[in-house]
Formats: sequence, C-alpha cells, structure tokens
Amino acid sequence: MKILIVEDEDLAVKKLRKNLMSVAENAEVVGVTDSIKATVEWLHENPHPDLILMDIELADGQSFEIFNLTEVRSPVIFTTSYDEFALKAFKVNSLDYLLKPVQKEELQAALNKYQKLKVSSDGNVNLDNLVKELQQKLKPKTFRKRFLVKHAQKLASVEISDIAYFYSDGRLNFFKTNDNKKYVVDYTMDELEDMLDPEIYFRISRSFYVSIDSVEKIDDYFGNRLILGLTPAVDKEALVSREKVTDFKNWLGK
Repeated sequence: MKILIVEDEDLAVKKLRKNLMSVAENAEVVGVTDSIKATVEWLHENPHPDLILMDIELADGQSFEIFNLTEVRSPVIFTTSYDEFALKAFKVNSLDYLLKPVQKEELQAALNKYQKLKVSSDGNVNLDNLVKELQQKLKPKTFRKRFLVKHAQKLASVEISDIAYFYSDGRLNFFKTNDNKKYVVDYTMDELEDMLDPEIYFRISRSFYVSIDSVEKIDDYFGNRLILGLTPAVDKEALVSREKVTDFKNWLGK
C-alpha cells in the first residue's frame, strides 16, 4: 500500500510514519509534502498513491485547494487539529477524519475502513461532494445571539449573554436569565446544540445546558457523577452525567 503524507509538521510526520509501520506491514510511504504547492507538483510528477494522509491546515492554506488545482484519484484520510465538535460533523461514509495527534488504534481502524472501501468500489472514490461539504463545515460557524420568547402575553427578545442555563422540566424546556427570570423556549435540547456556542455552554445531561459563568459550585455525586450549584439557583438537580464528567472538566479547564 503506497501512501503519500501531506503534513507540514515534522513531528506529526514522524508519528504517522511510526504508527503506519506498526499497524500496516505493507505500508510504504512514497512521498511527504508540506504545502499545497508541493503536493500538487508531487501528484503531477508521480503515480497516484493508494492512499493519502492529508492535514487540513497547511502553511500555505487549507489542503482542500489541492482538489481545485489537480485531480486527486486516491482515497484520502484527513488529519485535523479541529476539536471534537467539528470532527463529529466531518464523519462521512466515503472518507475518514482523524484528530491530531493521530493515535495508532484510530489509524488502524481508518486503514481497515479503506481496505473495505477499496474492495467494494474497485478503488474508485469520488471526492468532489465530500470536499465541498467539508469546506462548508469549516466556514466560521455562527451561533444564536438572542431568543424570542413569550412573556406576559407579549414577545420579548433575550440576549444570549443574559442566559445562565437551559433545562427541561417535564415536557417543557426553559432557560433562566442571570437576573433569575424564567422563560419557556420553543426548541428541543437537541435543537439547541447547534444554536449554542460550545465554548460558553455545555450539555451536562440530556436535560441541561449550563453556561460557564453559571457554575458556582461542583461536588461529587454518587454513580461517578457531579452535582452543580448554579447561579441563579435552579429548582431541580443539575447533575453532570457519568459519561460527560471528563469532557465537562476539560471544558471548564479550557
């Protein structure tokens, strides 16, 4: 399996080489390029490899530009330093995306996926739609700046910076403002996920989004969970579910 590595960080190249050798004995790195320009030239001058490991951010721009400048007939595994929120949106059937630093187990899984893809498609992989989708996803994402809610038979506009947290109570979803006012919000918790800036709000459970400024106190809770003291006070337990604890601590520590 002949592989081209497109990566502008020497340490990342060394790690990829090492991991490749340990997970794929038949892997041969036939070239390493560190820029859009160098990659286009390499592809013009050499037979297309079986697989390309390609970093998204290169010194001279995003590697998607390569596809505008030359035909890429090889399947590609993108590597990226984008965080897990962006990475989740990148997962598609035809390509794969690995979060840097690339781990051996993840690389092994991606290579297995490509072996299956090669068999099922006779090696023909159409990248055009995937590249367009990724370019769209990588555009700066905008989040809600305000919510329009009903209050005293009228509509009121509440700035996102004034909202302390969102939560479900029965069949309704609410948010509380920093000055302790409570409003019904006409969106599901899942719909709110795409509206709220993950730097500011974190979903601690199926029924709670908290802002970083609303977390006043954190205590251990049975079942390897955490219980939060929020400001303003909330009339139900704000529990960080067990599977969210590690991510929650990382979010607080950013």
